[in-house]
Amino acid sequence: MSLPLSILDLAPVVDGSPAAVSIRRTVELARLAERLGYARVWYAEHHAMPSVASSAPEILIASSAAATRRIRLGSGGVMLPNHAPLRVAENFHTLEALYPGRIDLGLGRAPGGVPGASRALRAGRGDLFAQMLDELLMYSRGDAPAGFDAVHAEPGGVGCPPIWLLGSSGASARMAGEAGMGYSFAAHFSPAPPAPAMRAYRQHFRPSPQFAKPHAILGVAAVCADSDAQARELAATMELAWLRIHSGRFLPLPSPAEALAYPYNDDEREVLQELRARTIVGTPGAVRAGIEAAAADSAADEVMVVSNVFDPAARLRSYELLAAAFG
Repeated sequence: MSLPLSILDLAPVVDGSPAAVSIRRTVELARLAERLGYARVWYAEHHAMPSVASSAPEILIASSAAATRRIRLGSGGVMLPNHAPLRVAENFHTLEALYPGRIDLGLGRAPGGVPGASRALRAGRGDLFAQMLDELLMYSRGDAPAGFDAVHAEPGGVGCPPIWLLGSSGASARMAGEAGMGYSFAAHFSPAPPAPAMRAYRQHFRPSPQFAKPHAILGVAAVCADSDAQARELAATMELAWLRIHSGRFLPLPSPAEALAYPYNDDEREVLQELRARTIVGTPGAVRAGIEAAAADSAADEVMVVSNVFDPAARLRSYELLAAAFG
């Protein structure tokens, strides 16, 4: 593929189908992604959201890595304030030992999930993210922070996989660059323009053993189908789902029929227009053009696509058409 494409899998839960089924479908998508030539598949961390079954990305990474041979698997991401840094280091040292050279550690500072999830997780504060990241790196290197002598991440003999900082506002861009890490911007849900964050990342980038040069991933929401009408119908699910989340309603993904019949009021139509402005929907050629334009505008090195549609077969078909469009 001329522009590397990857997939962000949230294990979307559709109305009328158990969340356990969505979890089991993650392996099917990873296998398809490998066959189609996608660069990587990442799994999100969200908590107590009935529309998202991906709450434990480490487990999904291990499951899909065992069922594939080459494709990279990673977290998009582990929400670091929800976890003890040592535990994150241990989890990803273990994954790297099991599947060397195929694991990515994407880290975010957001809580991930419904309000109250952070309290239930006994999570730390997002403003401690930099400190927690430093601790994770120390445990990985075997250089314990003050007060934790001789504490280090096991298994030894492997390092932490490549680390990517995730962002939706640009707050982590400079940090990722200065640390010599990868950077990923979540344009699939953020109304903020990605280009300034991508520029800040590149301007402050310092080479590291894991990243000799900057690598920026742009996350986009896209739906691809054989016709514009079919693509727009499939995308109606994402639109109503996003509107519900915007208003604090966390429900399984609605069917296209339910979404198309929904009586949007004027305020909701305004939200919908904002969403449509950052969602790429259409036939393979149109979606390719939209993705290439978004990548060029932000100077992204790679694009990571999320397609949360109702019909699992149509979701897989969307990724197939997209891969074919990029050759």
